[in-house]
Order: sequence, then C-alpha cells, then structure tokens
Amino acid sequence: MNQIRFNLLSESLMYDNVVVLQYKIKYPQIVKSNFYVGQRNFNLFYQKKAFDLQNYIKKNLYKDAVELYKYNKENNYPIMIYEVDFISDVTKNEDNIVSLYSDEYIYSGGAHGNTIRDSQTWDLRKGALLELKDFYPNNPYYIVEILKNINKQIAERIKKEGEGVFFDNYCQLVLDTFKLENFYLYRDYIVIYFQQYDIAPYSTGIPTFYINKAK
Repeated sequence: MNQIRFNLLSESLMYDNVVVLQYKIKYPQIVKSNFYVGQRNFNLFYQKKAFDLQNYIKKNLYKDAVELYKYNKENNYPIMIYEVDFISDVTKNEDNIVSLYSDEYIYSGGAHGNTIRDSQTWDLRKGALLELKDFYPNNPYYIVEILKNINKQIAERIKKEGEGVFFDNYCQLVLDTFKLENFYLYRDYIVIYFQQYDIAPYSTGIPTFYINKAK
C-alpha cells in the first residue's frame, strides 16, 4: 500500500474589511511508494490541479464575490459569502493501483451550492491513468452492459424509494449523460457516477452505481 497524505490550501479573502470568499482545497500527495515514476506523476498532477484552482478562485471568483457583496450592500440584502470546497477521497489504494474522486463545491448565493465530481484511477507502475475500457479488455459490449446495469439499479431504487428519486425519462438521460471518465474503484467494484441534475433532482445528490469488474 502506498502512503498518502492530504495537503490543505485555505484562505478567507476580504473586501472592505469583510470576508467575501472562503476556500478550502484538500488534495492528495503520495509520500511513500515503490513506484517512483507513478508517485512523481501522481503528485505533480494533483499539485497542479490544486494550484490552478486556487489561482482561478483568486483571479475570477473573488471578483464575482466582491460584486455580489457590493450589490447586496447597496440593496440592503443579507451579505453572502462565496464558498469553495475541494475535497478528495481515496477509495482504493492497493499495490500499484490508486483510485480517488474529488468533489468541488461552490456556493455563490441562492438556496444552495453546486458540486461537481471528478475522478482518476492510477496505475503507478506505469505512471499513467487507467481508462474504463482497461477493466473490460475482452468485452467490446461493456458499455451496453454497464448502462443496462445502471438502469436496472435505478428501477429497483424507484420501486423502493418512490418515483421522485430520479427524473421520469432517466433511461434517455443515462444514455445522454454517461461519460467514460466518470468512474472510480471501490473494493471489487467499479463505481459509475453522474453529476447533479444529470439524471436526478438535487435532493438525490450525486447518483452512484456499483458495477462488478470483469473477471
């Protein structure tokens, strides 16, 4: 197992002596591994990702936060603080394989914020990212089988929890919004996920589906 720690970038940005934006970026770093090239590539990837996000927050979102503050102050509305949270979670760490997802939550006013999920699965021995097709080397129809499995799981959940859990036309939406890169590993499963609002209302969160890997 590789030894992984999390680094944190956080700050409260002010305007007119008032906090208008707060951010927290928690990103992974491998501190010990038997795979030097993979460790280097992994660490460079997430360090760049974290600092790129920090730069975007300071250069772009801060301006938006200031404008929102000015607007609310001029109109005697409650002052709302922009909030950005980027949190990574390692879901598999065995031998040369490390898989994880990161949730980027942004609140910019309104009833609630929005979360976007991103994920990667690494073969540290090769120092490269794995693709979904790598887990189905002898099955050219793996996408069709995965989609059927997802729709079956949705139907079972609707039967158990009620129709409001997913949109009525979920079959078409699953087909339209399925993305090959939206997966990570957990134990012996491949976890397929969809973004908020892709196939379900906000209250459902980020829909996830556990699929057996090819033997």
